[in-house]
Amino acid sequence: MERKTTIDTFGAIALIAFALNLAFNQVVIKVTNGGFNPVFSAGLRSLGAIVVLVIWMKLRGVSFAFPRAARGWAIVSGLLFTFEFTCLFMALDGTTVSRASIIFYSMPVWLTIAANFLIPGERLTRLKIVGLVLAMSGVAVALTDRSGGHVSWTGDLLALTSAFCWAGIALLVRVTPLANVPPAQQLMCQVAISGPILVLIAPLFGPLIRDVQMIHLAGLGFQIIAVASLGFLAWFWLMSVYPASSVASFSFLSPVFSVILGWLLLSEHVAWSVWAALVLVAAGIYLINRKPRLT
Repeated sequence: MERKTTIDTFGAIALIAFALNLAFNQVVIKVTNGGFNPVFSAGLRSLGAIVVLVIWMKLRGVSFAFPRAARGWAIVSGLLFTFEFTCLFMALDGTTVSRASIIFYSMPVWLTIAANFLIPGERLTRLKIVGLVLAMSGVAVALTDRSGGHVSWTGDLLALTSAFCWAGIALLVRVTPLANVPPAQQLMCQVAISGPILVLIAPLFGPLIRDVQMIHLAGLGFQIIAVASLGFLAWFWLMSVYPASSVASFSFLSPVFSVILGWLLLSEHVAWSVWAALVLVAAGIYLINRKPRLT
């Protein structure tokens, strides 16, 4: 498709579907953890994604050659990716989907703060500052609320750490030679590094197998195909067709969908403070990514 200057109907539907896919993935991870050690599950997901990406890249004729200048940064990105999903999968094992998602999807907040100091032309505007205040207030509300059944400081802080790692990866893509590497190669590098490491360190976090049933295997398959490989490739494709700022503005939908799905599908107790945190974070992310009007 040719490059678009605005989000059209197809783009809006695709971005809403992608946000819903990511939100549903949080529920799937939570369920899959019932059959597998969380870190082992994350490792299997990355290993499976390697297979899918190899097939896709061969069919599309995408080169596996990686630019020499970006190799060191690719390793750093892969290690951050490894730590990100170690923390996220452990977080979803220790706290609710709604809480973990609100905190995890605060990533644009930390990226915006870092970009203000590290990326020319990414200075904070009044609108972004308001968004930051709202979103950080929402994270604070989520962290301080200790009501509900399945709540732990460990899970909450792991989700926050995974958000930091995600922001770090996004920053590397902006300020290092990784900016010139095709998305498929970046993703391949991340899963190729994370897969073996996650599987090797998984025994440190308990037995690899818990109580595997078909639903857990189906959940793992969904993560491999619909998220870790083809899902992220679809995201990169949308970024290549539509304006990056407009695409990013849809990210506020993911925590909204996550909380709703956790409530509907897992019968999670969602306290009023969690709903308040969700509104604050979603509004903040929207304002951070909103393109200012030209006057």
